[in-house]
Amino acid sequence: MLERPIIKTELPGPKAKQIIDEDTKYVTPSFIRYPYKLAIEKAYGVWIEDTDGNVFMDCNSGFAVCSTGHCHPEIVEAITKQAQTLIHMCGTTYYYHHMPDLAKKLDELVPIKAPTRTYFATSGAEAVEAALKLAMYYTKRQRFISFVGSFHGRSLATLSLTASKKIHQVGYMRRLLDVVHVPYPKKLHSPFGNLTDDESVSQATINWIENFIFKTTTPPEDIAAIVVEPIQGEGGYFPSPASFLPELRRICNENGILLIVDEVHSGMGRTGKMFATEYYNVEPDIICLSKGIGSGLPIGVCVARADIMNWPRGSHASTFSGNPVCIASALKTIELLENGLVENARIIGNYLKDELVKLLDKYECIGDVRGLGLMIGVEIVESKQTMKHAPEKRDKIELECYKRGLLIFGGGGISVIRFAPPLIFTKENVNVAVEIFDEAVKAAISN
Repeated sequence: MLERPIIKTELPGPKAKQIIDEDTKYVTPSFIRYPYKLAIEKAYGVWIEDTDGNVFMDCNSGFAVCSTGHCHPEIVEAITKQAQTLIHMCGTTYYYHHMPDLAKKLDELVPIKAPTRTYFATSGAEAVEAALKLAMYYTKRQRFISFVGSFHGRSLATLSLTASKKIHQVGYMRRLLDVVHVPYPKKLHSPFGNLTDDESVSQATINWIENFIFKTTTPPEDIAAIVVEPIQGEGGYFPSPASFLPELRRICNENGILLIVDEVHSGMGRTGKMFATEYYNVEPDIICLSKGIGSGLPIGVCVARADIMNWPRGSHASTFSGNPVCIASALKTIELLENGLVENARIIGNYLKDELVKLLDKYECIGDVRGLGLMIGVEIVESKQTMKHAPEKRDKIELECYKRGLLIFGGGGISVIRFAPPLIFTKENVNVAVEIFDEAVKAAISN
């Protein structure tokens, strides 16, 4: 069994360079890519092999998608078996058991006590888009509240909510939807001044909504929904304070506003519970899922109270809704999550966080370590005294990790490194990952 990364060639290697050159010529330049250049050939478990035979430890899971690891044998078997009988017949037109099977399972799992219904999509953005349309249809309102640092997708409607990076917005002119953005409650880089604890920042945000937004620019009776991530993904892996979601729930109850919780990034066991919302004992009206639910296959779901998702035939649909192969993968994924991977994420996530916290005292450039389960952010700063963002230093660390065979991903605000390995990660994997990360930080700050 492989224990450490194996780097055989210069990076990128000769075969990888050829692929990268062809990609540059023929593929849209709008894709993000990384500070490092990786051309992947195959993957298994927590390991990724490039086209030149170099093997890397994966601590990003394809952006938190491959929750059960790469090519888990039971996932591959479920996909193969389903592909041999039915690949596609358009679930918005015909019936087959796959859709009610998964919808019934989600009804049992989601933190919504009332009976639910599920809309099937192919991505997180589509799931959020469905939630927005549903909220407008149900409430007969057209305005929304979202949060600074949020990421809900790049379609024109979801882009109206997204507020994590300038590049997402440049060139697209006016927003499609009427959205007010409110500061997300985080004590680091808070616009509310020198508040020293999460609960104070949370209360400041709630006060901003009730005493400023509602009384000046955006009357509550015009708002269809508040859309929130319980842990911001692109925003820097900030878990929301304990009182924040309950206070949003109160505001929604008092004003006839729907609470849409976006768990595309944080859901499906990644935080050590099936849904991050469970940490806050809050019941959303609508919950959006994707990424980790399909173990790599493109599937998103919007789950809502049944009385809310009561729109008429033809009001919302998609050709690929409820693809049977994707659903087969999702059902097997949920089975694996329930049979130990959620608990493993909690245990190993705590261990990984503890090991990364040890580096706080060792390096002046590590300003914070935070997160839940296997969704952990490391804030890279100029110094602990200033806590000023250090994106160039963050990129150097990311590149040094790559050179040593560790794949991590930056983003998340301005200078955060995010750890989101597959939920099959072990303590031995953590030890190797943190050792390499330690070496990479040391190398980056010495250059």
